[in-house]
Amino acid sequence: MDWITKLEKKIGRFATPNLMIYIIVLYGVGFIINLINPIFYWQYLSLNAEAILHGQVWRMVTFLVQPPSMSFLWIAFLLYLYYMIGSNLESAWGAFRFNLYFWSGVAFHIIAAMITYLIFKVNLPLDTAYLNLSLFFAFAALYPNVKFLLYFIIPIKGKYLAWINVAFFVFAILQAIFPGLRGNESAMFYVTNAVAAAASVLNFVFYYLSSASFRPSSPAQRARKKKFEKDMQQARANFDNRQQQTRHKCEVCGITDLDNPEMVFRYCSKCEGNHEYCSEHLYTHVHHQAGGE
Repeated sequence: MDWITKLEKKIGRFATPNLMIYIIVLYGVGFIINLINPIFYWQYLSLNAEAILHGQVWRMVTFLVQPPSMSFLWIAFLLYLYYMIGSNLESAWGAFRFNLYFWSGVAFHIIAAMITYLIFKVNLPLDTAYLNLSLFFAFAALYPNVKFLLYFIIPIKGKYLAWINVAFFVFAILQAIFPGLRGNESAMFYVTNAVAAAASVLNFVFYYLSSASFRPSSPAQRARKKKFEKDMQQARANFDNRQQQTRHKCEVCGITDLDNPEMVFRYCSKCEGNHEYCSEHLYTHVHHQAGGE
């Protein structure tokens, strides 16, 4: 049993079902905030390690409101895509494991920002872009053959898109290390991208190595698994009820008063001990005697 399973048994009840819906709502709120006052997010809500260390601890959560796009067209598409990815991950893993994966990604971002500030005295404005891409890594690991329309035209399987994202992540890290690969943006921009990319990759690798959850599955497989678990629970419940409610049982054929309420049961006076039989086997069974039959 992996440690995530043990943790789920202890605190799984505290998981938030349909977590992705709440994240989508946060993105919507962030989109509206940016429309009204574009600098409000950076002043009061962004992941600012220095401000957090000076008491503005809400930033460890409020930085999540930063939307993935400020285009009306793209925000609608991306929110639907993230909802689809998140809801399918939760359906496959369960609420607790999806919560754990998402919030551990958030934690990796916060830790990365804190370590960078404490060591180099540099504030990295990490946002949710790479965090969302780490969700796609998990989705592609579970559903490698699901097809997406690249640029709304080209069909491509999720596993290939994931490898494209891997190349994108690696390039972002290399840009921070080698100035010759950079464009016209400031060095801080590339360092920020590199740290966010590294945090997201670490989250995926950590969860992947710590859990047996990354097994490719299909909707039909999940449906069969759920049906099997439901049938097993029902069978256990029926067995428990049967054990609790049965008052008479024949030792020969196993019939009980629940199976046939009209059946007459009697204890055999010729058997040593208490042995009960139905009327059909009361006189035909082998008698139990002390020391053997």
